[in-house]
Amino acid sequence: MHRRSALRPHLLAALGAALLLTSCSPAGADDRRTTDGRAPHWEKGTGAPEAATFMKVAVPESATEVKGAVQINPQEDIHLLSFVTDERTAVRIGEDLRSEEPLRTRNQATPSPSELFGHLGLTEPGSEKGVRWAGVCPPCVGDNRRSKVQWIEIHVVVLGADRTRVYLQAF
Repeated sequence: MHRRSALRPHLLAALGAALLLTSCSPAGADDRRTTDGRAPHWEKGTGAPEAATFMKVAVPESATEVKGAVQINPQEDIHLLSFVTDERTAVRIGEDLRSEEPLRTRNQATPSPSELFGHLGLTEPGSEKGVRWAGVCPPCVGDNRRSKVQWIEIHVVVLGADRTRVYLQAF
């Protein structure tokens, strides 16, 4: 009996997180999600332009090392975009996401087992020292530009000599 009551807070937290994510989803959104049981796969012929278009993010003209991909999943497709720019531009892109909190240092966590950015030949941003992060649910903050994006996050890693890598992920 004691074991069951110890699990209750964890179950309630998981339920609350699930409700929060679904409450921010736009009702009746026109998207390409499927529930036919297909296995996740990387969509061929898609890259940075498609990811940037979905995220409504303008890749700076001066950006280098621009990479992107779209992973098709049974429920939400994941869009990845990364590039190198100057730190000021990276911060402006983060501010444009309209997160309630500015870019901040995130507690170092082990990299995600999904290794999404590894598909682009990049180190996962969560494993980088000094990474700054911000994330937001665009429909929850009234960002009509991104009404079809359920979640978007940015990771910013200073590489040195006014070079900063921007990682963006959205679904």
